Amino acid sequence: MAEEQKKQNQLNIELPEEVAEGIYSNLAIISHSNSEFVIDFVRLVPNVPKAKVKSRLILTPQHAKRLLKALTDNVHKFEAQHGHIKESDHPMMPPLNFKPKAQA
Repeated sequence: MAEEQKKQNQLNIELPEEVAEGIYSNLAIISHSNSEFVIDFVRLVPNVPKAKVKSRLILTPQHAKRLLKALTDNVHKFEAQHGHIKESDHPMMPPLNFKPKAQA
């Protein structure tokens, strides 16, 4: 009976090839309202004054908190295996006149 219960609780997740390739991003812009968090993933290219949002993730506050915990846990596991992740002394920042045009 326990084996049958396990099978009922399993989730089959499909990963299409074009999604599996991923999208490179070197900037995340996070905003929120009272009901959702919006994370825009952007690719900034040196000496190019314009950048596009490559992907947008919209989460409930509860899912945003779960994502934060999962990322924290994974960073700790990564550092335990590979050593401390050094943060850049010069983080890549968006231009000072950067203002997102879209609001969620």
